[in-house]
Amino acid sequence: MCTCAGLRACAKTPPMTDILIRGAGLLGTSLGLALSQTGARTFLEDRDPGAVATAVGMGAGTDADCPAPEVVFVAVPPDQIAREVAAALTRFPQATVSDVGSVKSEPIAALAAVAADLSRYVGGHPMAGREISGAAAGRGDLFEDRPWILTPVADTDPQRLAQVSGLAQSTHAVVRLMDPDEHDRAVALCSHAPQVVASLLAAQLLGASPADVSVAGPGVRDTTRIAASDPDLWAQILLANAEHVDAHMSRFADDVIAFRKALVGGDASGVRALLARGVEGRGMLPGKHGGEAADFVTVSVVIEDAPGQLAALFQRAGEADVNLEDVRIEHTLGRLRAIAHLKVRPDSDQRLRESLVTGGWHLRG
Repeated sequence: MCTCAGLRACAKTPPMTDILIRGAGLLGTSLGLALSQTGARTFLEDRDPGAVATAVGMGAGTDADCPAPEVVFVAVPPDQIAREVAAALTRFPQATVSDVGSVKSEPIAALAAVAADLSRYVGGHPMAGREISGAAAGRGDLFEDRPWILTPVADTDPQRLAQVSGLAQSTHAVVRLMDPDEHDRAVALCSHAPQVVASLLAAQLLGASPADVSVAGPGVRDTTRIAASDPDLWAQILLANAEHVDAHMSRFADDVIAFRKALVGGDASGVRALLARGVEGRGMLPGKHGGEAADFVTVSVVIEDAPGQLAALFQRAGEADVNLEDVRIEHTLGRLRAIAHLKVRPDSDQRLRESLVTGGWHLRG
């Protein structure tokens, strides 16, 4: 079977001629757009004719019949994946079948239970998405530089794995191999549990007075961004991965209880220790380009809410020979201005500040 070390060789497999995508939502449409750019012929099917029409109009493929696709991608809601994969394996007995679902163990178990041909099935999960759904939200660059996890099993044909790996990499995604259960445990920690926490936190805003909500700053916006996601879709994902999500939420609940006890008890060292664990945990996240996390300095600059301001700011940083590692925009209340928070390496901090002040920019902090 193709290993992680061999994925580069697998990527040499050229895109298949005919690719059928079952499901014209956000991921299906985005996949059609991305694969069409490689020269592959993509065909779209969906129970909703309107979704197909939208995807076709965007250039994601054609709605013509595809009698013999080389590869079928199933891009349907989580509760339909096993059924649709099994149907595709039966309908197209020569095709390789993959999917883009967020949970892998449950559909694999369901396919094994109906004696589906697992040699032609390659479970997949591109770690890409948006807070909005539907065909109209599709983007051809959705998968670029994003992890695309493949979860082959013992029966998976290496040639089939190579096909799917090559197609995934042709969208400029970064392919990784994982055991299905390992995948489900990892996404429960890094994707599913954070979705629950963000949603529960955002729900605290319900019933609050407009005056209280009006003071919302970047903290609450950053931590609740993903709470705007589709609740129907996420309910399916969470229920399909309930065991792993529950394990992480249980540990989270223990920390909440410990924090409340320290807070009410006036235990400053206990509160500080719990917050420090958060700092330590965040430091474990991969840094730029997936490497080790690096310490950056933030330079905050006031900018007017007008065309060309960001371009001028970035140009000034370039003239100072400073690479911007990350940028965040914080909009102010009641004024047509914002604060651009520029993250730079410590050895660039002073050089950037001096260049900005010389150029007439107003710094914060």
